[in-house]
Amino acid sequence: MHAPTPTAPPRAATAVHLMQVDKAFPDGAGVIHALRSVSLTIALGSFVAVMGPSGSGKSTFLNCAAGLDVPTGGRVVIGDTDLTGLSADDLTRFRRDRIGFVFQSYNLIAHLTVAENVGLPLILGGRRPDPAWQHHLLSAVGLSGMEDRLPGELSGGQAQRAAIARALITRPEVVFADEPTGALDSNTAAHVLEVLRSTAKHLGQTLVVVTHDARVAAAADHVLFLADGQFVGHLDTPTTEQISARMIELGGR
Repeated sequence: MHAPTPTAPPRAATAVHLMQVDKAFPDGAGVIHALRSVSLTIALGSFVAVMGPSGSGKSTFLNCAAGLDVPTGGRVVIGDTDLTGLSADDLTRFRRDRIGFVFQSYNLIAHLTVAENVGLPLILGGRRPDPAWQHHLLSAVGLSGMEDRLPGELSGGQAQRAAIARALITRPEVVFADEPTGALDSNTAAHVLEVLRSTAKHLGQTLVVVTHDARVAAAADHVLFLADGQFVGHLDTPTTEQISARMIELGGR
């Protein structure tokens, strides 16, 4: 069977735009500022890695940028859609149809097979998965022949690959990934990263990855560094040595 030719809908030139985004959490009588007036523009089709010390606000940034969490202040725009003004239902539909998210913890549903987990975003949207596209994704992530397995029958690497296929099934505009290789051995991590990169390239997708791994970040077009809820620097097409040195400066690993 020939792999289907991926097609992407017309997109805005800017994939992700954050404007003065704040995020604060209650902390007893005070608040914790996880993000402080963060502004950022990510170009369509780019691969951006976000790094920073523990507690710097990386996951909060990713959740706000992907519409999984609502900022305390500021605006988040994906393509031509301002997420700030969307209702909860509209935001849910937007995320399901136009954003892919790869969780570190996989978040597969235990009683659904691999194929059912992968096709779930489409089914929830009232659409049937394209069998050829689903077969192509499962083959690309190395899960051919495992369609009928349950998550409990998968290794950690296999579960993460299934989660990536699920994130890509809707052909989303932007794929956000939170430490997608954090729990994987080096060989599996390299394969998972290549799947994300190659599929994003074929579909013209934008890829935003939070990672602590300098080798993962070195595969990106741009690396952004967060500290205390603010972006404090960036590197373009960096080496692992440059990234590691910058992380040491920031007090991270």
